[in-house]
Amino acid sequence: MVDLTDVPTASVADLPKSGLALLDVRERDEWVAGHAPEALHIPLGDLPARLAEVAALPDDRPLYVVCRTGGRSARAAAWLNANGWDAVNVAGGMKSWQTEGRPLVAEREGERPEVL
Repeated sequence: MVDLTDVPTASVADLPKSGLALLDVRERDEWVAGHAPEALHIPLGDLPARLAEVAALPDDRPLYVVCRTGGRSARAAAWLNANGWDAVNVAGGMKSWQTEGRPLVAEREGERPEVL
């Protein structure tokens, strides 16, 4: 069992404004409703099977991992770190992302993005 208290964590306010390597591990319905424009979407349960997509992200900076509030992303970051990545959990998740006024996009044209 991985100790989630050992997972590196950053607040949304501390994230870079550009050049961000961001992995969103929420479920598809959450992603469709609203997500960060530059994020890569891989639901937590699909992560082990889709590591090639993670490997394609820039490896010269931390990989920030986000979910709705920080629980799933902490597990994903711990697992990624145990498998050789430099992953950082985003504290407060997409709820904090939205509160901080970071950009959100929805997958359905004409719909206002929201965090489910």
